[in-house]
Amino acid sequence: MSVFNLGNAIMGSGILGLSYAMANTGVVLFLVLLTVVAVLSSYSIHLLLKSSGIVGIRAYEQLGQRAFGTPGKMAAGIAITLQNIGAMSSYLYIVKYEFPLVIQAFLGVDNPSGEWYLNGNYLVIMVSISVILPLALMKQLGYLGYTSGFSLTCMVFFLISVGGKRVGAGATVSMGTSQSIVFQTAYTIPILAFAFVCHPEVLPIYTELKNPTKQRMQHVSNISIVVMYTMYFLAALFGYLTFYGEVESELLHTYSRLDPYDTLILCVRLAVLTAVTLTVPIVLFPVRRAIQQLFFPNKTFYWPRHIAIAVTLLTLINMLVIFAPNILGIFGIIGATSAPCLIFIFPAVFYIRIVPEEEEPMRSTPKILVSDVSYSVQNKWRGGSWVTGVSDNFMGCPLTLPII
Repeated sequence: MSVFNLGNAIMGSGILGLSYAMANTGVVLFLVLLTVVAVLSSYSIHLLLKSSGIVGIRAYEQLGQRAFGTPGKMAAGIAITLQNIGAMSSYLYIVKYEFPLVIQAFLGVDNPSGEWYLNGNYLVIMVSISVILPLALMKQLGYLGYTSGFSLTCMVFFLISVGGKRVGAGATVSMGTSQSIVFQTAYTIPILAFAFVCHPEVLPIYTELKNPTKQRMQHVSNISIVVMYTMYFLAALFGYLTFYGEVESELLHTYSRLDPYDTLILCVRLAVLTAVTLTVPIVLFPVRRAIQQLFFPNKTFYWPRHIAIAVTLLTLINMLVIFAPNILGIFGIIGATSAPCLIFIFPAVFYIRIVPEEEEPMRSTPKILVSDVSYSVQNKWRGGSWVTGVSDNFMGCPLTLPII
């Protein structure tokens, strides 16, 4: 169940855009970038688990507080909130735009005339109230293991179907062009970083794991990442080998362009809708935990507060999906800011600050690996406040601190 929950947290709507990313970068470069991000994601989970084991804390925000006090807690909470609200919005955007088309195709309505059941705004609200909210009101994340397993099954069906629909065999596989390779690499990395963010869910799942140990949770994480790595690459490859340069940024739209009434593709779209809908409650749990850590840090579990936060979050996300004409820019900002913080920067910084030098000296291999960013950040944090400056030296090497 822990593998299902973490795998479902990793998997997101980004899987539909990976074929487009591969079409822009080429197969080889895409595979290299995907591998690097997956390995770094697994290693940063190791850093989180190591830091958590040192201080006995199993909440991302509390690790931030332990490392940097209230500013660290606030930074972690804000990053988790932005990241997961963006993810939930992307899932509900799929519901808003795909669900009416699926219903229209199944009913054979060629020219809709404003029927309410073909209005994406109404459908988003109905799905949120009837499916997402009841699951989001569960007391513990572990209870969602069965729905997560079903969600992953739907995505496996999507993967098999995309592989079976490959029609472009025989064309030349693109390796990327020298003129666009730098730009498209910069464009693809945030997408892949967004696709592997599961770190806010790691510690809550760790807490609910049967016989929780760092080794068991790392094993759960590695299995989940390997499975999603495989699914991401195959989904991107099959979609790319079907359409090559004609693939759109949303893969299912490309299939629908060929035959909007294809039965298999309609079933695939329905499976994807089911998968992303069942993922929303998984992503909502860390946001609610972050809000509770920020505003109610010393309060015990209280059902009215638990329910009120879930209802408020779903209401805000529904309003964003219904009234915002386009949130692609928001996703780009989130993918380039909060996602790298959660997957790369914060785990390294927390590790440097929390793990004592008696256990891991600064010249040890693990701390050298994460010191490029985190050691410089550490030295800027003295006496509970940031010290102005943009450079430092570690073992004779200049380190650059990004402006935060």
